[in-house]
Amino acid sequence: MLDFVLAIVAGLIIGTITGITPGIHINTITAILVGNLSFFSFLSINSLIAFIVSLAITHTILDFIPSILTGATDEESFLSVLPGHEMLIKGKGREAILLVLLGAVTAIPLIIIITFPFIKLIPIIYENIIYFIPFILIFISLYTIIREKKIWTALIVFLGTGILGYASLNSPVENPLLPLLGGLFGASSIIISLNQKISIPSQEPISFKNLKWIKKDYTKSLIGSLISSPFCSFLPAIGSGHAATISSEIVPQSRKGFLIMLGTINIIVMTLSFVTLYTLDKTRTGAAAAIKIIVDNLDKSDLILIIVMSIVSIIITSIIALFVTNIFIKIIEKVNYKKVSICMLSILLTAVIILSNLQGIIVFVTSTAWGIFAIKSNIRRINMMGCLLFPTIIFYLINNF
Repeated sequence: MLDFVLAIVAGLIIGTITGITPGIHINTITAILVGNLSFFSFLSINSLIAFIVSLAITHTILDFIPSILTGATDEESFLSVLPGHEMLIKGKGREAILLVLLGAVTAIPLIIIITFPFIKLIPIIYENIIYFIPFILIFISLYTIIREKKIWTALIVFLGTGILGYASLNSPVENPLLPLLGGLFGASSIIISLNQKISIPSQEPISFKNLKWIKKDYTKSLIGSLISSPFCSFLPAIGSGHAATISSEIVPQSRKGFLIMLGTINIIVMTLSFVTLYTLDKTRTGAAAAIKIIVDNLDKSDLILIIVMSIVSIIITSIIALFVTNIFIKIIEKVNYKKVSICMLSILLTAVIILSNLQGIIVFVTSTAWGIFAIKSNIRRINMMGCLLFPTIIFYLINNF
Protein backbone atom coordinates (compact mmCIF):
# COMPACT_ATOMS: atom_id res chain seq x y z
CA MET A 1 0.00 0.00 0.00
CA LEU A 2 2.86 2.35 0.87
CA ASP A 3 4.50 1.91 -2.54
CA PHE A 4 1.15 2.67 -4.19
CA VAL A 5 0.78 5.97 -2.30
CA LEU A 6 4.43 6.91 -2.95
CA ALA A 7 3.93 6.19 -6.67
CA ILE A 8 0.97 8.59 -6.78
CA VAL A 9 2.91 11.29 -4.92
CA ALA A 10 5.90 10.80 -7.25
CA GLY A 11 3.62 11.13 -10.28
CA LEU A 12 2.14 14.35 -8.90
CA ILE A 13 5.56 15.83 -8.13
CA ILE A 14 7.24 14.89 -11.41
CA GLY A 15 4.14 15.85 -13.39
CA THR A 16 4.23 19.26 -11.71
CA ILE A 17 7.88 19.73 -12.69
CA THR A 18 7.34 18.67 -16.31
CA GLY A 19 4.10 20.64 -16.56
CA ILE A 20 5.63 23.98 -15.57
CA THR A 21 8.88 23.41 -17.49
CA PRO A 22 8.63 24.31 -21.20
CA GLY A 23 9.59 21.59 -23.66
CA ILE A 24 9.80 18.73 -21.16
CA HIS A 25 7.19 16.23 -22.31
CA ILE A 26 5.79 13.36 -20.27
CA ASN A 27 6.88 11.02 -23.08
CA THR A 28 10.47 11.64 -21.96
CA ILE A 29 9.68 10.51 -18.41
CA THR A 30 7.66 7.47 -19.49
CA ALA A 31 10.46 6.48 -21.90
CA ILE A 32 12.96 6.59 -19.02
CA LEU A 33 10.59 4.48 -16.89
CA VAL A 34 10.01 1.87 -19.58
CA GLY A 35 13.72 1.73 -20.41
CA ASN A 36 14.57 0.96 -16.78
CA LEU A 37 11.71 -1.30 -15.70
CA SER A 38 14.09 -3.76 -14.05
CA PHE A 39 15.16 -0.99 -11.66
CA PHE A 40 11.52 -0.47 -10.65
CA SER A 41 10.78 -4.18 -10.24
CA PHE A 42 10.10 -3.64 -6.52
CA LEU A 43 6.95 -1.72 -7.43
CA SER A 44 3.65 -3.48 -8.10
CA ILE A 45 1.92 -3.20 -11.48
CA ASN A 46 -0.84 -1.11 -9.91
CA SER A 47 1.75 1.27 -8.46
CA LEU A 48 3.36 1.76 -11.87
CA ILE A 49 -0.05 2.40 -13.45
CA ALA A 50 -0.91 4.90 -10.70
CA PHE A 51 2.40 6.70 -11.26
CA ILE A 52 1.90 7.01 -15.02
CA VAL A 53 -1.73 8.18 -14.78
CA SER A 54 -1.06 10.75 -12.04
CA LEU A 55 1.98 11.96 -14.00
CA ALA A 56 0.01 12.32 -17.25
CA ILE A 57 -2.99 14.10 -15.72
CA THR A 58 -0.86 16.44 -13.60
CA HIS A 59 1.30 17.41 -16.57
CA THR A 60 -1.73 17.94 -18.80
CA ILE A 61 -3.34 20.37 -16.34
CA LEU A 62 -0.25 22.31 -15.22
CA ASP A 63 1.06 22.60 -18.78
CA PHE A 64 -1.36 25.52 -19.28
CA ILE A 65 0.32 27.70 -16.65
CA PRO A 66 3.57 28.54 -18.51
CA SER A 67 1.56 28.58 -21.73
CA ILE A 68 -0.74 31.36 -20.54
CA LEU A 69 1.66 33.28 -18.31
CA THR A 70 4.84 33.18 -20.42
CA GLY A 71 3.84 32.09 -23.93
CA ALA A 72 6.03 28.99 -23.64
CA THR A 73 3.78 26.27 -24.97
CA ASP A 74 3.57 22.90 -26.68
CA GLU A 75 1.19 20.97 -28.92
CA GLU A 76 -1.40 20.42 -26.18
CA SER A 77 -1.77 23.97 -24.88
CA PHE A 78 -0.74 26.28 -27.71
CA LEU A 79 -4.33 27.34 -28.47
CA SER A 80 -4.60 28.81 -24.97
CA VAL A 81 -1.87 31.38 -25.61
CA LEU A 82 -3.96 33.98 -27.45
CA PRO A 83 -7.03 34.28 -25.15
CA GLY A 84 -5.02 33.45 -22.01
CA HIS A 85 -2.21 35.88 -22.72
CA GLU A 86 -4.67 38.65 -23.56
CA MET A 87 -6.26 38.16 -20.15
CA LEU A 88 -2.81 38.23 -18.52
CA ILE A 89 -2.00 41.60 -20.11
CA LYS A 90 -5.34 42.90 -18.81
CA GLY A 91 -4.42 41.78 -15.28
CA LYS A 92 -6.63 38.68 -15.34
CA GLY A 93 -4.01 35.94 -15.54
CA ARG A 94 -5.36 34.18 -12.46
CA GLU A 95 -8.84 34.12 -13.94
CA ALA A 96 -7.50 32.61 -17.19
CA ILE A 97 -5.89 29.74 -15.26
CA LEU A 98 -9.07 29.31 -13.20
CA LEU A 99 -11.09 28.90 -16.40
CA VAL A 100 -8.82 26.08 -17.58
CA LEU A 101 -9.05 24.42 -14.16
CA LEU A 102 -12.84 24.74 -14.26
CA GLY A 103 -12.72 22.90 -17.57
CA ALA A 104 -10.49 20.20 -16.10
CA VAL A 105 -12.85 19.61 -13.16
CA THR A 106 -15.80 19.62 -15.56
CA ALA A 107 -14.16 16.67 -17.30
CA ILE A 108 -14.75 14.45 -14.23
CA PRO A 109 -18.50 13.80 -14.68
CA LEU A 110 -18.09 13.75 -18.47
CA ILE A 111 -15.47 10.99 -18.24
CA ILE A 112 -17.82 8.94 -16.09
CA ILE A 113 -20.70 9.49 -18.53
CA ILE A 114 -18.69 8.93 -21.72
CA THR A 115 -16.55 5.92 -20.79
CA PHE A 116 -19.16 3.13 -20.94
CA PRO A 117 -20.71 4.06 -24.33
CA PHE A 118 -17.17 4.79 -25.60
CA ILE A 119 -16.13 1.23 -24.74
CA LYS A 120 -19.16 -0.23 -26.52
CA LEU A 121 -19.24 1.95 -29.63
CA ILE A 122 -15.63 2.75 -30.49
CA PRO A 123 -14.62 -0.82 -31.52
CA ILE A 124 -17.57 -0.89 -33.95
CA ILE A 125 -16.77 2.57 -35.33
CA TYR A 126 -13.04 1.90 -35.58
CA GLU A 127 -13.54 -1.39 -37.41
CA ASN A 128 -15.58 0.37 -40.07
CA ILE A 129 -13.31 3.37 -40.57
CA ILE A 130 -9.84 1.86 -40.15
CA TYR A 131 -9.09 1.99 -43.88
CA PHE A 132 -10.40 5.53 -44.10
CA ILE A 133 -8.23 6.89 -41.27
CA PRO A 134 -5.55 8.46 -43.53
CA PHE A 135 -8.27 10.16 -45.58
CA ILE A 136 -10.00 11.43 -42.42
CA LEU A 137 -6.67 12.89 -41.31
CA ILE A 138 -6.16 14.45 -44.74
CA PHE A 139 -9.65 15.97 -44.60
CA ILE A 140 -9.05 17.45 -41.13
CA SER A 141 -5.67 18.82 -42.25
CA LEU A 142 -7.11 20.40 -45.38
CA TYR A 143 -10.03 21.84 -43.42
CA THR A 144 -7.72 23.68 -41.01
CA ILE A 145 -5.66 24.92 -43.98
CA ILE A 146 -8.55 26.27 -46.06
CA ARG A 147 -9.91 28.10 -43.02
CA GLU A 148 -6.87 30.37 -43.22
CA LYS A 149 -6.84 33.66 -45.11
CA LYS A 150 -3.39 32.75 -46.44
CA ILE A 151 -4.17 29.25 -47.69
CA TRP A 152 -0.93 28.69 -49.60
CA THR A 153 1.20 29.87 -46.70
CA ALA A 154 -0.71 27.55 -44.36
CA LEU A 155 -0.13 24.68 -46.79
CA ILE A 156 3.60 25.45 -46.89
CA VAL A 157 3.71 25.46 -43.08
CA PHE A 158 1.83 22.17 -42.88
CA LEU A 159 4.03 20.42 -45.47
CA GLY A 160 7.26 21.97 -44.20
CA THR A 161 6.67 20.94 -40.60
CA GLY A 162 5.29 17.61 -41.83
CA ILE A 163 8.48 16.77 -43.72
CA LEU A 164 10.53 17.89 -40.71
CA GLY A 165 8.45 15.67 -38.45
CA TYR A 166 8.75 12.69 -40.79
CA ALA A 167 12.53 13.13 -41.01
CA SER A 168 12.87 13.55 -37.22
CA LEU A 169 10.77 10.52 -36.33
CA ASN A 170 12.59 8.33 -38.84
CA SER A 171 16.14 9.34 -37.93
CA PRO A 172 18.52 8.60 -35.03
CA VAL A 173 17.38 11.71 -33.15
CA GLU A 174 17.09 10.93 -29.45
CA ASN A 175 13.74 11.89 -27.90
CA PRO A 176 12.66 13.48 -31.22
CA LEU A 177 9.43 15.00 -29.87
CA LEU A 178 11.36 17.22 -27.46
CA PRO A 179 13.34 19.26 -30.04
CA LEU A 180 10.55 19.02 -32.62
CA LEU A 181 7.63 20.22 -30.51
CA GLY A 182 9.78 22.28 -28.18
CA GLY A 183 10.96 24.37 -31.12
CA LEU A 184 7.66 24.63 -32.99
CA PHE A 185 5.45 25.51 -30.03
CA GLY A 186 7.83 26.60 -27.29
CA ALA A 187 11.01 28.37 -28.38
CA SER A 188 9.34 30.15 -31.29
CA SER A 189 6.70 31.74 -29.02
CA ILE A 190 9.34 32.82 -26.50
CA ILE A 191 11.61 34.37 -29.15
CA ILE A 192 8.69 36.30 -30.63
CA SER A 193 7.81 37.63 -27.17
CA LEU A 194 11.40 38.84 -26.68
CA ASN A 195 10.94 41.21 -29.62
CA GLN A 196 7.70 42.63 -28.26
CA LYS A 197 7.32 45.30 -25.61
CA ILE A 198 5.04 43.55 -23.17
CA SER A 199 4.11 45.17 -19.89
CA ILE A 200 2.48 42.84 -17.37
CA PRO A 201 0.23 44.72 -14.90
CA SER A 202 -0.51 43.56 -11.38
CA GLN A 203 -2.83 40.59 -11.58
CA GLU A 204 -6.27 40.87 -10.04
CA PRO A 205 -7.23 38.36 -7.33
CA ILE A 206 -9.76 35.74 -8.31
CA SER A 207 -13.31 36.92 -7.67
CA PHE A 208 -16.35 34.83 -8.47
CA LYS A 209 -18.31 38.06 -8.85
CA ASN A 210 -16.50 38.52 -12.15
CA LEU A 211 -17.64 35.15 -13.45
CA LYS A 212 -21.35 35.89 -14.10
CA TRP A 213 -20.78 35.23 -17.79
CA ILE A 214 -20.38 31.51 -16.99
CA LYS A 215 -24.17 31.06 -17.01
CA LYS A 216 -24.16 31.89 -20.72
CA ASP A 217 -20.93 30.36 -22.01
CA TYR A 218 -20.32 27.37 -19.74
CA THR A 219 -23.03 25.32 -21.46
CA LYS A 220 -21.54 26.08 -24.87
CA SER A 221 -18.10 24.94 -23.74
CA LEU A 222 -19.65 21.76 -22.34
CA ILE A 223 -21.41 20.95 -25.61
CA GLY A 224 -18.28 21.74 -27.59
CA SER A 225 -16.22 19.36 -25.45
CA LEU A 226 -18.71 16.54 -25.90
CA ILE A 227 -18.82 16.94 -29.68
CA SER A 228 -15.24 16.20 -30.59
CA SER A 229 -13.41 14.78 -27.55
CA PRO A 230 -14.50 11.13 -27.90
CA PHE A 231 -13.88 11.10 -31.65
CA CYS A 232 -10.44 12.68 -31.35
CA SER A 233 -9.49 10.35 -28.50
CA PHE A 234 -8.83 7.35 -30.76
CA LEU A 235 -7.74 8.95 -34.05
CA PRO A 236 -3.94 8.99 -34.33
CA ALA A 237 -2.11 12.35 -34.37
CA ILE A 238 -5.34 14.26 -33.66
CA GLY A 239 -4.91 16.17 -30.42
CA SER A 240 -6.95 18.45 -28.25
CA GLY A 241 -6.05 21.41 -30.48
CA HIS A 242 -7.85 19.88 -33.44
CA ALA A 243 -10.73 18.80 -31.20
CA ALA A 244 -11.13 22.35 -29.90
CA THR A 245 -10.93 23.83 -33.39
CA ILE A 246 -13.56 21.46 -34.77
CA SER A 247 -15.87 22.09 -31.79
CA SER A 248 -15.50 25.86 -32.12
CA GLU A 249 -16.60 25.70 -35.74
CA ILE A 250 -19.78 23.86 -34.73
CA VAL A 251 -20.49 25.68 -31.45
CA PRO A 252 -18.94 29.19 -31.47
CA GLN A 253 -17.17 29.99 -28.21
CA SER A 254 -16.28 33.20 -26.40
CA ARG A 255 -12.60 33.53 -25.49
CA LYS A 256 -13.30 32.59 -21.87
CA GLY A 257 -15.56 29.73 -22.88
CA PHE A 258 -12.81 28.54 -25.21
CA LEU A 259 -10.35 28.28 -22.28
CA ILE A 260 -12.86 26.19 -20.31
CA MET A 261 -13.40 23.94 -23.32
CA LEU A 262 -9.65 23.46 -23.80
CA GLY A 263 -9.26 22.41 -20.18
CA THR A 264 -12.08 19.90 -20.54
CA ILE A 265 -10.98 18.48 -23.89
CA ASN A 266 -7.35 18.01 -22.85
CA ILE A 267 -8.33 15.91 -19.84
CA ILE A 268 -10.96 13.87 -21.69
CA VAL A 269 -8.61 13.12 -24.59
CA MET A 270 -5.82 12.05 -22.22
CA THR A 271 -8.12 9.85 -20.08
CA LEU A 272 -9.87 8.27 -23.05
CA SER A 273 -6.47 7.41 -24.55
CA PHE A 274 -6.24 4.83 -21.76
CA VAL A 275 -9.76 3.62 -22.53
CA THR A 276 -8.74 3.33 -26.20
CA LEU A 277 -5.87 1.12 -25.11
CA TYR A 278 -8.37 -1.09 -23.26
CA THR A 279 -10.92 -1.29 -26.09
CA LEU A 280 -8.75 -1.27 -29.23
CA ASP A 281 -5.31 -2.20 -27.85
CA LYS A 282 -4.07 0.96 -29.61
CA THR A 283 -1.91 3.69 -28.10
CA ARG A 284 -2.20 7.35 -29.04
CA THR A 285 -0.27 8.90 -26.12
CA GLY A 286 3.11 8.15 -24.61
CA ALA A 287 1.48 7.46 -21.26
CA ALA A 288 -0.85 4.84 -22.78
CA ALA A 289 2.10 3.28 -24.65
CA ALA A 290 4.01 2.94 -21.37
CA ILE A 291 1.07 1.23 -19.68
CA LYS A 292 0.77 -1.15 -22.65
CA ILE A 293 4.38 -2.22 -22.15
CA ILE A 294 3.88 -2.71 -18.41
CA VAL A 295 0.49 -4.46 -18.74
CA ASP A 296 0.21 -6.38 -21.99
CA ASN A 297 -3.58 -6.75 -21.73
CA LEU A 298 -5.59 -4.37 -19.59
CA ASP A 299 -8.54 -5.89 -17.74
CA LYS A 300 -11.56 -4.19 -16.19
CA SER A 301 -9.89 -3.78 -12.81
CA ASP A 302 -6.94 -1.99 -14.47
CA LEU A 303 -9.32 0.30 -16.33
CA ILE A 304 -11.28 1.11 -13.16
CA LEU A 305 -7.98 1.92 -11.42
CA ILE A 306 -7.01 4.25 -14.28
CA ILE A 307 -10.36 6.09 -14.23
CA VAL A 308 -10.27 6.48 -10.43
CA MET A 309 -6.65 7.67 -10.51
CA SER A 310 -7.51 10.15 -13.26
CA ILE A 311 -10.30 11.66 -11.19
CA VAL A 312 -8.20 11.80 -8.01
CA SER A 313 -5.31 13.39 -9.93
CA ILE A 314 -7.60 16.03 -11.48
CA ILE A 315 -8.83 17.10 -8.05
CA ILE A 316 -5.40 17.19 -6.37
CA THR A 317 -3.66 18.84 -9.34
CA SER A 318 -6.29 21.56 -9.60
CA ILE A 319 -5.44 22.55 -6.02
CA ILE A 320 -1.70 22.41 -6.76
CA ALA A 321 -2.27 24.56 -9.86
CA LEU A 322 -3.72 27.41 -7.79
CA PHE A 323 -0.59 27.55 -5.63
CA VAL A 324 1.76 27.25 -8.61
CA THR A 325 -0.14 30.00 -10.46
CA ASN A 326 0.31 32.40 -7.53
CA ILE A 327 4.05 31.65 -7.45
CA PHE A 328 4.41 32.24 -11.21
CA ILE A 329 2.43 35.48 -11.04
CA LYS A 330 4.52 36.83 -8.15
CA ILE A 331 7.65 36.16 -10.20
CA ILE A 332 6.22 37.78 -13.33
CA GLU A 333 5.07 40.85 -11.37
CA LYS A 334 8.45 41.36 -9.71
CA VAL A 335 10.85 40.33 -12.48
CA ASN A 336 11.17 41.88 -15.92
CA TYR A 337 9.02 39.84 -18.31
CA LYS A 338 11.84 39.61 -20.84
CA LYS A 339 14.08 38.03 -18.19
CA VAL A 340 11.40 35.44 -17.46
CA SER A 341 11.20 34.62 -21.18
CA ILE A 342 14.99 34.30 -21.46
CA CYS A 343 14.98 31.97 -18.44
CA MET A 344 12.27 29.81 -20.03
CA LEU A 345 14.17 29.65 -23.32
CA SER A 346 17.36 28.69 -21.49
CA ILE A 347 15.58 25.85 -19.67
CA LEU A 348 14.16 24.55 -22.93
CA LEU A 349 17.50 24.73 -24.75
CA THR A 350 19.28 23.01 -21.86
CA ALA A 351 16.71 20.20 -21.90
CA VAL A 352 17.29 19.65 -25.62
CA ILE A 353 21.08 19.60 -25.18
CA ILE A 354 20.89 17.10 -22.30
CA LEU A 355 18.15 14.80 -23.54
CA SER A 356 18.81 14.90 -27.28
CA ASN A 357 21.88 14.50 -29.50
CA LEU A 358 23.48 16.74 -32.13
CA GLN A 359 20.78 15.86 -34.67
CA GLY A 360 18.21 16.84 -32.06
CA ILE A 361 19.76 20.29 -31.73
CA ILE A 362 19.55 20.70 -35.51
CA VAL A 363 15.87 19.68 -35.40
CA PHE A 364 15.30 22.15 -32.55
CA VAL A 365 16.80 25.07 -34.49
CA THR A 366 14.89 24.12 -37.65
CA SER A 367 11.56 23.67 -35.88
CA THR A 368 12.02 26.98 -34.06
CA ALA A 369 12.54 28.71 -37.42
CA TRP A 370 9.33 27.14 -38.79
CA GLY A 371 7.46 28.26 -35.67
CA ILE A 372 8.67 31.83 -36.04
CA PHE A 373 7.72 31.80 -39.72
CA ALA A 374 4.21 30.59 -38.91
CA ILE A 375 3.67 33.21 -36.21
CA LYS A 376 5.07 36.03 -38.33
CA SER A 377 2.87 34.91 -41.24
CA ASN A 378 -0.23 35.12 -39.01
CA ILE A 379 -0.92 31.44 -39.61
CA ARG A 380 -2.69 29.52 -36.87
CA ARG A 381 -0.19 27.27 -35.13
CA ILE A 382 -2.50 24.30 -35.41
CA ASN A 383 -1.17 23.96 -38.98
CA MET A 384 2.23 23.12 -37.49
CA MET A 385 0.67 19.90 -36.23
CA GLY A 386 1.59 18.69 -39.69
CA CYS A 387 4.75 17.56 -37.89
CA LEU A 388 2.70 14.64 -36.52
CA LEU A 389 -0.19 14.40 -38.97
CA PHE A 390 1.96 14.14 -42.11
CA PRO A 391 4.08 11.17 -40.84
CA THR A 392 0.92 9.46 -39.56
CA ILE A 393 -0.86 9.86 -42.90
CA ILE A 394 2.17 8.42 -44.72
CA PHE A 395 2.33 5.51 -42.27
CA TYR A 396 -1.33 4.56 -42.74
CA LEU A 397 -1.24 4.95 -46.52
CA ILE A 398 1.79 2.65 -46.74
CA ASN A 399 0.39 0.03 -44.36
CA ASN A 400 -3.23 0.05 -45.50
CA PHE A 401 -2.65 -0.07 -49.26
